[in-house]
Order: sequence, then C-alpha cells, then structure tokens
Amino acid sequence: MATTTRVKWIEGRSFLGVGDNGRSVVMSSTDGPGVSPMQMLLLGLGGCTAIDIVDILTKQRQPLEDLYLEVTGERGEEWPKPWTRIHIHYVIIGAALDPHKVERAVELSVHKYCGAHATLGGVAEITHDYEIRAAAPAAE
Repeated sequence: MATTTRVKWIEGRSFLGVGDNGRSVVMSSTDGPGVSPMQMLLLGLGGCTAIDIVDILTKQRQPLEDLYLEVTGERGEEWPKPWTRIHIHYVIIGAALDPHKVERAVELSVHKYCGAHATLGGVAEITHDYEIRAAAPAAE
C-alpha cells in the first residue's frame, strides 16, 4: 500500500508537510518556527509507539489516565549525521495499572506493532524503559 505526502516550501528554511489525509505540519531548520525534519523522526517514533500503548492498554481494560514519552536521540558525527542511538522513556499513569499488562503493552509496541520503531531500528540502536505512576489524587 503506497502513501504519498507532500512538502511545500513556505519561505526561508520553512516548509509545510501535508499528509495523504490533508493534515499538515510546519517543518524548518533550527532557526524557524517549525520542528526540524530530524526531530520529526523522533516525534514520529514517539507518536507511533504511544498510539500502540493507548490502544493495547484500552483493549486490556486498564485504567490509563495519562501517558507521555521522552524520546532522546544521538546523531552521528559525520554527514548525513543519522540517528545512531535513540532511547524512549515511557511514563504511564493510572490508578491500579497492572504492571504485567503495562510491560506487555510496551513490548508489543516495540517488537511487533510500531512501524516507525522497525524502520528507525534498522539504522539506530533503540532502547527503552518505562515507569508506572499512580494517578494524581482528585482535587477537592
């Protein structure tokens, strides 16, 4: 199944990326208003695996209340300076989450479902860890 996206030059070093669904994102160099294309790769990896985690934990009827990821990357020294090492830190938040189900969700995403992980894993060493946090108490 083929997918076609478009990238249009806006001005200077800023570009508009448009997905095949018509949604867009601004990309630019480090001095522009958008996210750099190389950072977009890390964001794509984070988004891909985050979607998996939410889907899997929801299907497992886990009380997921929040989720965020920190994706850290190291680039090579020589051009084209590809990502060489990437680390994903998952923070999974909810009261009474089953640690075994959380671990299984992370492992399924990393090793089976996340296409961005499979793609970037071909050029970079990707590691991960996670932590489970209890939900914050409700305000009175």
